[in-house]
Amino acid sequence: MAKADDFTKYMTEMMQSFPMDSAAMQDAFKSQAALGEKMSKVALDAAGKSSELSAKWTKETLSKMSEVAAVKDEPTDYTKSLTDFASASAEIAAENMAAFAEIAKKVQMETVELMLAAGKDLQEETTAAVKKATADVTTAAKKAATAK
Repeated sequence: MAKADDFTKYMTEMMQSFPMDSAAMQDAFKSQAALGEKMSKVALDAAGKSSELSAKWTKETLSKMSEVAAVKDEPTDYTKSLTDFASASAEIAAENMAAFAEIAKKVQMETVELMLAAGKDLQEETTAAVKKATADVTTAAKKAATAK
């Protein structure tokens, strides 16, 4: 039966026989981390703007509600107050929904730009890595051919 140490030795020897560029792995990790940071910034910025907009909308609605809650002299004044509130609420809602749509549109545009830039960077890194790997394999093959 094979021992665990023997298997570890074989795996170690096998991994050592494959040339591996750890700098490329580090660069790929750094690129992914940078992309994650940029995407997080976009998301956090949008969340901040959305929460500010929600707070503003709430304050506007509450200020309009105070007018509805005020005591009126005539019963028809209550109806007018509610009608005015409904009209103002609809107007405020339309404005705020448009503002939310602008936030979403900005997030979408920034995300697409980041993904396109990341794709371009990945393509350049992959091309460089393939060229380097090809050169390394060619060098190793030449050394092996001359060693025989």
